[in-house]
Amino acid sequence: MTGIRDIIAKAGSTRLDIDDLAQLLSKEAAQHIELMAATAARLTRQRFGHTMRLFIPLYLSNLCANDCTYCGFSMSNAIKRTTLSMDDLHKECQALKQQGFDSVLLVAGEHERKVGMPYFRQAFAVVSQYFSHIALEVQPLAKDDYAELRGYGLAAVYVYQETYQRSAYDKHHLRGNKTDMQWRLQTPDRVAAAGVDKIGLGVLLGLADWREDALDCARHLRYLQQHYWRSRYSMAFPRLRPCAGGINSEHLVDDKTLVQLICAFRLFEPDLELTLSTREPAMLRDHLMPLGITHMSAGSKTQPGGYADDTIALEQFATSDPRSAKQVCKALLTYGFEPIWKDWQREFA
Repeated sequence: MTGIRDIIAKAGSTRLDIDDLAQLLSKEAAQHIELMAATAARLTRQRFGHTMRLFIPLYLSNLCANDCTYCGFSMSNAIKRTTLSMDDLHKECQALKQQGFDSVLLVAGEHERKVGMPYFRQAFAVVSQYFSHIALEVQPLAKDDYAELRGYGLAAVYVYQETYQRSAYDKHHLRGNKTDMQWRLQTPDRVAAAGVDKIGLGVLLGLADWREDALDCARHLRYLQQHYWRSRYSMAFPRLRPCAGGINSEHLVDDKTLVQLICAFRLFEPDLELTLSTREPAMLRDHLMPLGITHMSAGSKTQPGGYADDTIALEQFATSDPRSAKQVCKALLTYGFEPIWKDWQREFA
């Protein structure tokens, strides 16, 4: 068996395999975290330079027809429900443009009847007036739906499997279409087949054993890269956060483990985009910046209408980095990074 230090040494010059990643995620590898971090930082600077791309989630609706144990939008939670009108959406977009953003992630609870394709068509007609890069994180759609939205400006789709472990998946997804694990698992295939430029993968750390989920997610990534090589890929590492009706988990991931996970994936895939959200506290985000992260959200609100009216309290989960976009940019500059306000220009693809 190849030693962990040997695996770290060959990262970047030789493509690592799943067995290598398993060793980088092992308890033994935690003893080499400083070397992993230094190597991850070097590989990231080689591939991405001293830039950090900024995006912001724009919540369209907190309606949801699913019942999930870990989400504040779950149908069983007694919260006020709202869906942005097109006038509301204009106001949200204007508020975000004033902050400087040119890359937006549209997010909604999964409610196909009231927040489905007819609504998305209207929303894209509005949002495309303001942003050059539009990503989507909503319920899984059909291939033809993704192809249609691509024509309206869709550039990326984020679809997190939550967990790849069947027993854990069934335990935490109680009602609604999200109980169909296979339909969700095959979503990236439909997204790629529709010609969407970028696909975001990830698991919700805390629902199941993090090592098993990380390895399964890596296998999923390699499968997609082999079959849909024209698409770009990104990976995110969200951890469970407090929310209405939230659960207590026996699988929580601590800060040191999160660092190991991020560094391991950077060594595993040096060209992979790695995303970090405002779920994480400011100090930790600042320390993770150099180690492998390429995309960060900033100034996030997880409730519909929260940018134009910050008194609204309908959030999906609690964020841990309350800094404004300007404050995050200041921190980036302090650490020697150049903030980039867009992901990619469609005309360049």
